[in-house]
Amino acid sequence: MKGMIFAAGQGTRLKPLTSDTPKALVKIGGITLLERNICFLKKYGINDITINVHHFSQQIIDFLKQNKFFDVSISVSDESDELLGTGGGLKKAAPFLKGNEDILLINTDILTNINLNSLFSFHNLSKSLSTLVVRKRTTSRYLLFNNDNYLTGWENIKTGEKKIARPDTINKSRPYAFSGIQIVSPKILSLITENGFFSIIDLYLRLAVDEKISSFIDNDSLWMDVGKYAEINKAEDLVNKL
Repeated sequence: MKGMIFAAGQGTRLKPLTSDTPKALVKIGGITLLERNICFLKKYGINDITINVHHFSQQIIDFLKQNKFFDVSISVSDESDELLGTGGGLKKAAPFLKGNEDILLINTDILTNINLNSLFSFHNLSKSLSTLVVRKRTTSRYLLFNNDNYLTGWENIKTGEKKIARPDTINKSRPYAFSGIQIVSPKILSLITENGFFSIIDLYLRLAVDEKISSFIDNDSLWMDVGKYAEINKAEDLVNKL
């Protein structure tokens, strides 16, 4: 299996930490978010990793070189000229990801001890185009899945906006919060028709009409999205438990 770490975000909610540093190089417990996720993927045998960069991109490239790429094969998908979002970032990184292997995608600001072997097994058995890790937690935006655990839509409960992919089962769907971790089949790379900046969620919603986009429900692992400066102390506490 290959891996991709989404590290191009500007990290505006983490300012002032990201005023002169990319989010990926913010340290939690003395270790950068990027290093934590590279080592996390290595732990599960993922040694072919692509990292996309944009905000202070050269700092990330220099960091990887200084650490001898952590003794794995790392490709850098450079978005310095244009931030592309998670969907656009996946599309641009396609030359590094093509092949017969599934791809584990993870946001650089995720801290977790999820058992990836369980996720790998679930994805292989489901034969889905993509498997999204989700959990029951309070948020403003939810993915909707039917009784077969297939993606049917998305909703923002603050604004009331909804995007529906499978109208026939939308009324029987349950809301889950996305955890920023997913596995995709390499087949998905040939199905991307969107251009420029776009979210991978919008890609999934379009493909869910005809393809199996599944949920992997994870309510047991430790998990956190290090999204806000005010949550840094909470993140420091969490890494001591990982």
